[in-house]
Amino acid sequence: MSAPAPAAEVAILKTALGDLVLEFWSDVAPKTVENFKKLAKEGFYDGTAFHRIVKGFMVQGGDPLTKDAKSEARWGTGDPGYKIKAEFNAKSHQFGVISMARSASPDSAGSQFFICLGDATFLDRQYTAFGRLIKGDEVLKALGSVETRVAGGGERSRPVQRQGVESVRIVDRATIA
Repeated sequence: MSAPAPAAEVAILKTALGDLVLEFWSDVAPKTVENFKKLAKEGFYDGTAFHRIVKGFMVQGGDPLTKDAKSEARWGTGDPGYKIKAEFNAKSHQFGVISMARSASPDSAGSQFFICLGDATFLDRQYTAFGRLIKGDEVLKALGSVETRVAGGGERSRPVQRQGVESVRIVDRATIA
């Protein structure tokens, strides 16, 4: 059986440290992919930040509250005003995999996502993996190694320096070098 053809569209996350290029897995998480693309095309993610970075584990972003430094106490709680149904699948959480962040409820994801910095197979079939990094490994590793401090919940995960997401663009895969 042949592998599915690569998706025609990719996401380019522009950060101060460089670009992350992600391909989508529409075959296993179609509604999640469409939600991410819709939000990106609306400019929802532009000006947000990676508010949670856990060394060796993941970088998390997609919270609209991170656009406002005065809302830092609430970072990690923002969403687009709705939730989407989980699409758990067999894709494994490895370096570069993008997955939806959620609360304890499986169907609580909205806009927040995380990108794995290493093997996180303990998350398999519990979080919706919906794509993977295809360009920008060095950027992801740099993001994963920034200095962090203790955040509100006592976890050492808040970047000392803001790690902004300047923009997220959905482009035709053929246009990337």
